[in-house]
Amino acid sequence: MSSMWQYLTLGLGSEIFGIDVEHVHEILDYRVPAALPQAPAFLLGMIDVRGQSYPVVDLRTKLGLPPVARTPATRIILLNVPMPGRALRVGFVADRVIEVTELDRAEMEGAPEVGGRWNARYIAGIGRRGEAFVVVFDLVALMDGDGPALVATPQAA
Repeated sequence: MSSMWQYLTLGLGSEIFGIDVEHVHEILDYRVPAALPQAPAFLLGMIDVRGQSYPVVDLRTKLGLPPVARTPATRIILLNVPMPGRALRVGFVADRVIEVTELDRAEMEGAPEVGGRWNARYIAGIGRRGEAFVVVFDLVALMDGDGPALVATPQAA
């Protein structure tokens, strides 16, 4: 049995992330979501796609990254996240979608426990795409988690 698996790679700034393609439903050009009152900061609002409602999550905000202006490359990735007991339809805003690529799960490394930039709880593994690292999301933990995905760095006194 092959340990190669397909991932949709996306970019947020210079970072490359991966999402298991089995959870990707569709990729859309960015459109402004309808705002929801008193929604958390990472929830931009809702969009309608052929009669289906999708909450739209700003991945930059969810991960603790600084905001950037939307560009023609900005995309909304529609996902079906397998939460316990139900599938969650959600859209993730990414700076850009790169490609579908294969990563070898057998060679994927775990998230570093110390000194890493990302909270290990939200990472399913770290793969390689050429010379670049691909941080593969654990979608269930990312959507279920209430803590920041980006590990805070101490401020200089």
